[in-house]
Amino acid sequence: MPQGSEQKEMFKNDLEFARSLDETDPLKIYRKRFLIPQHHQRDAIYFTGNSLGLQPTTTQSYLQTELNDWAKYGVEGHFLATHPWLSYHELLTTKMAKIVGALPEETVMMNQLTVNLHLLMVSFYRPTSSRYKILCEAKAFPSDQYALQSQVKFHGYEPKDALIEVGPREGEYHIRQEDVLAAIEKHKDSLCLIMIGGVNYFTGQVFDMKTITEAGHKAGALVGFDLAHAAGNIKLELHVWNVDFAAWCSYKYLNSGPGSVAGAFVHQQHLLNTQLPLFAGWWGHDKKTRFLMDSTFVPMQTAERWQMSNAPVLSMAACRASLDIFEEVGMDALIAKSKLLTSYLEFVVGEINNEKNNCLQIITPKENRGCQISIVAHGYGKALYNKLIENGVVPDWREPNVIRCATVPLYNSFEDIYLFGQILTSLL
Repeated sequence: MPQGSEQKEMFKNDLEFARSLDETDPLKIYRKRFLIPQHHQRDAIYFTGNSLGLQPTTTQSYLQTELNDWAKYGVEGHFLATHPWLSYHELLTTKMAKIVGALPEETVMMNQLTVNLHLLMVSFYRPTSSRYKILCEAKAFPSDQYALQSQVKFHGYEPKDALIEVGPREGEYHIRQEDVLAAIEKHKDSLCLIMIGGVNYFTGQVFDMKTITEAGHKAGALVGFDLAHAAGNIKLELHVWNVDFAAWCSYKYLNSGPGSVAGAFVHQQHLLNTQLPLFAGWWGHDKKTRFLMDSTFVPMQTAERWQMSNAPVLSMAACRASLDIFEEVGMDALIAKSKLLTSYLEFVVGEINNEKNNCLQIITPKENRGCQISIVAHGYGKALYNKLIENGVVPDWREPNVIRCATVPLYNSFEDIYLFGQILTSLL
């Protein structure tokens, strides 16, 4: 299999070549480990793993085990189940920590993404009269915008004053790194928090989280990231980068099912600070004394401190089915294939442009990206997206004019990309 960007010259836009790449793909067996939606009795070309990942073939059995134990034991399943429910979340911790580059004690699976962001900002957004501003990306995912706006309002500030939004320059789609750093420097005396998506949902741009974290800390701010489009997609080293906190969902690249349990990270340096403010719940209480039912909260000295309620076992069972696959494959192998898949998609789109007068524009950065390619089809609207759906391609539409395609290395193939190119060419 060709390796590296220098091998793009070896790409060919033909079926035989695509199949040859699939044949030599060391991860090709994993496609069979997922249930692919059907279109006219054939596998659909599913490019929407950045919105909802496909179901592993093992998910049903993982769920059935817990349903069987619920039927068999009732409440005693908390202790007697095949995987006791009392500590079920702990089955996910180490596997998830490896994916995000964290220590196990820094990682916890709980709640939903925006819930986790709010809970973490209770602890890490502590504005003062002089330091109260939050730096974020312009046009972040709406849920992030709502969370940030409501947080600053809760503390008595106006979003138009407290939120510093860094966006692309006029006529550009990407947010330049130097503009982020310049904004941090400009507002360093009033900056309380930086909270950015690790991967921009619209363009697929990957931010330099290490550099942003260093700059934020130098300015005296804390730094957190929404990793919804990063976890399971790109290489993360949250612990080494000294990120203060992060949160992510598990239903996109982590294939845990619609609305499944989310994750959170708190850096080790904060875990011994038991005076850190937070909204407490009984599952964040020291587990050695939790069931003594004392009225005084004794916080755990791990990221589990931010838990409020006991584990949603059925949701976590689906998550565990996927994390077991990630554990088996490893992020390095996934990223190696991801880079080649994405490069091949870029190549095929380029070939189409050669035929169709450059009507397609990739707005995802060539260097700073994961497996998502965002495409603007100039002169075409949502009708083109609808036609793709009718022809068995499942990409993602984002207003006002972007078609997002995520070539997920666990289950997408090079043949998928070739066939997508043929269908797209026929529709233009």
